[in-house]
Amino acid sequence: MQNIERMRLLITQKVNPEMTELILRRIDDRMETYFLAAAGESQRASLLESADVVLTMNVRREIKPEEISLLKRAQLLQSTLAGADGIPFDKLDGKITVCSNSGAYSDPIAEHAIGMMLALARNFLPLHNALSKGVFEQKVPHKMLGGAKLGIVGYGGIGRRAAEIARGFGMKILAINRSGKTNDPVEFAGTLDNLDQVLQDSDFLLLSVSLNNRTRSLIGDRELKKMKPDAVLVNVARGDLVDEKSLYDHLKSNPEFKAGIEAWWIEPFNHPKFEIHYPFFELDNVLGSPHNSFLTKGIYLKALDLALDNVLRFARNEPLRNVQRREDYIPN
Repeated sequence: MQNIERMRLLITQKVNPEMTELILRRIDDRMETYFLAAAGESQRASLLESADVVLTMNVRREIKPEEISLLKRAQLLQSTLAGADGIPFDKLDGKITVCSNSGAYSDPIAEHAIGMMLALARNFLPLHNALSKGVFEQKVPHKMLGGAKLGIVGYGGIGRRAAEIARGFGMKILAINRSGKTNDPVEFAGTLDNLDQVLQDSDFLLLSVSLNNRTRSLIGDRELKKMKPDAVLVNVARGDLVDEKSLYDHLKSNPEFKAGIEAWWIEPFNHPKFEIHYPFFELDNVLGSPHNSFLTKGIYLKALDLALDNVLRFARNEPLRNVQRREDYIPN
């Protein structure tokens, strides 16, 4: 263990009986487990101060801003979410290791991404709407996935799973990840330094990369203009990867270009409401979904189980998965 005789694990997210049973079954007797959501106001401070490991979903909602400084003993903050952009790195003590839960939601999100590509390539929504008005648009051409090039920006858990599905359609994969390398059968592998090349060559582009200082507003007016006129862009990661105004203007000016938007700029998870600043839904070349592609039966238990596996790795002094770099998230 990390110089801890008996580790104190604090669960800050709300859990149901099934989750509680999983936690207590996975965690061995070397650990004391506490649940912040079940504690009274008078207990919160002592629980936060004495926690060695914090298991959380939405830190900003589960721990009050004034309580962050109470994490004086904590050595690990483990999220059950795949992304780490919602974690207040600038408020956390520098000694706390932060791990995301990348890979926990890869399968359903990858399926959703490919589904959006199919729906956009085959014009499902506009043709359905036309039929509902009695208009039989039989001469509208479609775009094939077979033989097309799929650029994947963020070739991690979601990206690799999407690539596996896409190969079944005969798509060729252009992969971008941190290392620029992969053993998978891809046509091209590179880093963000190769983004322009992938933008120019891709018939379909999937954004499944983490949101951090380098990737915020990664796709703007310049990048969109480098893409093919009839390209399909699907974003299942974070809205802020794409400049909202640039995307709307490009879609409006280029009706053959299409976008599937699963991740939005202002969403209820981190904001009071859902809000867009441009009338995307007036455009026929947009398909939207409410950032729930991960929501399938048993997914929260699977994500919790994967996060608990990292907690156990920490307790056993084993290498941790998905360790995040503070400098990637603290504002410059």
